[in-house]
Amino acid sequence: MGPLNTPSPSFMAEEEITLFRASVARFLDDVAAPAKLATWRQAGLVPTSAWQRAGEAGMLCLSTAAEHGGVGGDFRHELVLIQEMGRRGIEGWDITLHNAIVAPYIESFGTDAQKQRWLPAMAKGHIIAAIAMTEPGAGSDLQGVKTTARRDHDGYLINGAKTFITNGQNANLILVVCKTDPSQGARGTSLIAVETEGAKGFARGRNLDKIGRELADTSELFFADLHAPEENLLGGSEGQGFFQLMQKLPQERLIIAAQSMAAIEYALKLTIDYVKERKAFGKPIIDFQNTQFALAELKTEATIAQVFVNHCTERLLSGELDSATASMAKLWVTELHCKVVDACLQMFGGYGYMNEYPIAQAYRDARVNRIYGGTSEIMKLLIARTL
Repeated sequence: MGPLNTPSPSFMAEEEITLFRASVARFLDDVAAPAKLATWRQAGLVPTSAWQRAGEAGMLCLSTAAEHGGVGGDFRHELVLIQEMGRRGIEGWDITLHNAIVAPYIESFGTDAQKQRWLPAMAKGHIIAAIAMTEPGAGSDLQGVKTTARRDHDGYLINGAKTFITNGQNANLILVVCKTDPSQGARGTSLIAVETEGAKGFARGRNLDKIGRELADTSELFFADLHAPEENLLGGSEGQGFFQLMQKLPQERLIIAAQSMAAIEYALKLTIDYVKERKAFGKPIIDFQNTQFALAELKTEATIAQVFVNHCTERLLSGELDSATASMAKLWVTELHCKVVDACLQMFGGYGYMNEYPIAQAYRDARVNRIYGGTSEIMKLLIARTL
């Protein structure tokens, strides 16, 4: 029983989803047990063997159609994986980026040949995928991308640098956001897939040292006259990249909200368990009214957030989730995430500041959710446009 006690929404009530959740739980408890997570954090990445085991267990490309080599589920299956990972404190193994962000770009916008070439291998874990948007001088402003893809006789020569790229050290298929016609601004943006193995002109920079999410390989990438064949242009038409990005960003932002929601539940469970065990002045901390009131407020706000995430998920499943509403979800839940984890850590006292306690890891992991996928400030700007 989770700390929120909110009823499961009707769209998650099917027996198949319940059985899938049990399967995900068994997989994570086996493959991503706490001792293994500690090893991965020390290494700064998840080994490719774990990705392959995920593929063998049917955890990759969950919402990709079976005809394209995927599991044949939908966003509910991705949500189950998000929830079960978050409720175990698994922050940084970015299966969801691979599954529910990169794969949908290929499935929605790719040519038939591109779908057949990449999606089955992604589902098996033979391909680990990433998307390269952010640059040293361009973050949320995707129109400011400077990476170029100049026509070559049989493809494109890509030049530029990307940074903060999730799965950047492991990825062997990277969708690169670049300008095929810099004079056209947003209309000159395209997505070109780079297959990294043996690619001349491609280099991985540092596996960046972060505050949290240490097991995520977040990297710099460099392109110097890297040749990408013409058939790697996503969809086969230039200038479609900005449209493609805008179509998929609402789902990405809902994913981040759902990840934060699961992490909130994790932090609350850790804290409730702790305050029931820890004693001060001869009685458990939970018996103090201050503790009860603080946790009551956090549980109330978290419940409200969960109901809103459920609402947004239902709209996504029906094809009705708009950019502003997705931005509200990301803004509200990620801000609440940081508030809840901070308040929870406080209840641990000095122990909360010690790395050996999971709440300390949760505190570090939380902070980036207000930044990636669009900062809180950008979310406010998008929401304000609807006023």
